Amino acid sequence: MNRIIVFAIVSLLLAPSLAAAQERIKFPVSASSKTLGYSPLWVASKQGFFERQGLDVQLVLVSSADKSTMALVGGSVLVGSGSIDASIGATEQGADLVATGGVINGLTHMLMGAKKFKTYEDLRGANIGSSSLTSGTAFVLRRMMAAKGLQYPKDYQMINVGPSAQSFLALTANRVDAALIAVPLSSDAAEMGYNIIGRAADIIPNYQLTEISTRRSWAEKNRPSMVRFMRAMVLAMRWLYDNKEPAINFLAKEMRLKPEHARKGWEYYTENKIWNPNAEANVEGIRTVIQIMGERNLLKPPLPSPAKYLDHSYVEEALKELGRR
Repeated sequence: MNRIIVFAIVSLLLAPSLAAAQERIKFPVSASSKTLGYSPLWVASKQGFFERQGLDVQLVLVSSADKSTMALVGGSVLVGSGSIDASIGATEQGADLVATGGVINGLTHMLMGAKKFKTYEDLRGANIGSSSLTSGTAFVLRRMMAAKGLQYPKDYQMINVGPSAQSFLALTANRVDAALIAVPLSSDAAEMGYNIIGRAADIIPNYQLTEISTRRSWAEKNRPSMVRFMRAMVLAMRWLYDNKEPAINFLAKEMRLKPEHARKGWEYYTENKIWNPNAEANVEGIRTVIQIMGERNLLKPPLPSPAKYLDHSYVEEALKELGRR
């Protein structure tokens, strides 16, 4: 009798994990960069959080946020992680997309100047490197400059040099006078003698840089799978916060960062809550993106509410079990 009871208890304990193993589904996910900010996706994969949710996630690295959105729209991935302005733009063009959570919940960029450029005023007449001339961060740069009395293109020129890594290379090769560079590459630049002219978050404190997005119709039909995915993302975010030294070691190894830059990056992201331990997006940050897209004439007035592009119900369901932080 005792053996039967023990067997029954063990069977009950193993049932969820066995069921998860049997139900594991192929789950391709695109990411537009393998950098510090996107590391929660790799944590969820490498630390087994996706697997424990019964998801066979394949991370597909693409070269830009636009391509991540295109992969999602085209159906080659189930979930995408890229810039929210790209998914909003696609939605306005008829794509069936919705954001379900956040990845990089804020701006981590520093405006770095060559050695003779120390202030915003020094940049009058300068050439400034940007990820593109029309990206969200390009208009963040324009807002930063305008806040200091400098208008584009009258007072400075923007040079299309590519995302943060390419902007760093352009600055250090003297192809531009200044560039918007994200943590932790900004630390590299500072160590090389380049000047921190300004911090993007000081001028734009609320900004949703990247998000988790999916096709709305797919998520509605596959709600349990989407909830599992968001539960894994919550657990990955919390692992980063709760395991400082293992997390820093993970960032150094997996994201190929210098150990000191992994530490500085971890400190910046956790102290500024760039990674949300609840894996939710910053609603006010999305509102800022919408306002900037309105300024770019990409959205027509009256400007829509963030609710048009965001559905937190999947992560909220996951948080009922995990609790909020």
